[in-house]
Amino acid sequence: MSSRRSSARSRQMSSSSASITDEQIDDLLSKLQAVLPEARLRSTDRRASAAKVLQETCDYIRSLHREVDDLSERLSNLLADAEVNSAQAAIIRSFLN
Repeated sequence: MSSRRSSARSRQMSSSSASITDEQIDDLLSKLQAVLPEARLRSTDRRASAAKVLQETCDYIRSLHREVDDLSERLSNLLADAEVNSAQAAIIRSFLN
């Protein structure tokens, strides 16, 4: 960590009564890395940098957003194509409730 970032972080931590320790940050990063699909493929011995874990988290969240958008579009198409009172439409609506 650069000395400028280090001193800024020290000032921030000393001014906050609910400061977070480096150990807590490491623990949170480990937990975050454990839920990322790409990180699970890596050896458990190899720890990624905090920046890499955060970048992978952002990428994963973006991919989840794209997946939700795609599924929403597919669901809208299914509902538009299904007859209003059909069994298929009823099944789709039951999943939404």
